[in-house]
Amino acid sequence: MSLKPFATPWPPPAEMGKPKRSIDELYAAARGGERRALGRLLSIVERGGQDADQISDLAHPDAGRAHIVGITGAPGAGKSTLVGQLVRDLVGAGKKPAVLAVDPSSPLTGGAILGDRIRMDDIVDPGVERTSAFIRSMATRGHSGGLALAVPLAVRLFDAAGYDPVIIETVGVGQVEVDVVGAADTAVVVMTPGMGDAVQANKAGLLEVADVFVVNKADRPGANDVRRDLDLMLDLSHMTGQESETGYRPPIVMASALNAEGSEEVWATVEKHRAHLDESGLRATRRQHRIRTEVRARLAQAMAAAAEATMDGDGATLLRQAEAADISPTQATNELLTHLLNKGPAS
Repeated sequence: MSLKPFATPWPPPAEMGKPKRSIDELYAAARGGERRALGRLLSIVERGGQDADQISDLAHPDAGRAHIVGITGAPGAGKSTLVGQLVRDLVGAGKKPAVLAVDPSSPLTGGAILGDRIRMDDIVDPGVERTSAFIRSMATRGHSGGLALAVPLAVRLFDAAGYDPVIIETVGVGQVEVDVVGAADTAVVVMTPGMGDAVQANKAGLLEVADVFVVNKADRPGANDVRRDLDLMLDLSHMTGQESETGYRPPIVMASALNAEGSEEVWATVEKHRAHLDESGLRATRRQHRIRTEVRARLAQAMAAAAEATMDGDGATLLRQAEAADISPTQATNELLTHLLNKGPAS
């Protein structure tokens, strides 16, 4: 496998000497199909701040049509290979997919390691990606707070720019992955034989959010055992009432992405789930949940910033009293909260 360079000179040669474009101009260009403008907007989204908020306001009226698919699973399960095959199949079917690969961060630079992107590029023809698909890596930066805002906004931007479906691939099976994938229209959980994935997925809570299970590397010994374990766990969830709430039982698809086998069946199953969501009205419910989750994350971020400002300003005396053990942390917290809610942060 040959590694392709991703870094480009900045400013790009084609834009050297040109005046810097505003957010509105970049957004209009991205909506018109300019990939470089979309890439720059995504970089702003990842950084956050007021410019990212402006992008959110611009994209909101133009989004809401794309099918959002979350794909997760344990490291080494073959998620990136499967996503690459799906992108190839979708482009071949005349669709315009976008992929947001949530990568682990480099401990040195804080940027995305790009492992997922490299594996996908080994499958997806570069000419195809330059025309019909868009693959972007986003760094976790070691925490979930930024992702709670950056991921839904990046997805909304892809949607507004005309990409459909939008696929989110996450790095593992932790709480971040459950939160991100659980907010998608369709959540796909990828498992492999010999890794105890069925048990681990149950521990992580993925059985509760999964809409489609994919047993990847199905040509290996033990694949049928994984399917059996999943069936048993789904039977148990049926007995506890989880399945009866929606009348939907997540199907299990066998695939071997490295051998280009099963990807078409995987997507056909995803499309069946989309039809189920539309028929049952659950698609609108999931989108409402996604907006609610994003609003909660934004509110939490704003409150955290206001709390820091209050402790450094009007509430500094209370904080010092707590540090000196003159008052309890509970008392300091309650008084700071009252001050914050009544007066807002110190100017």
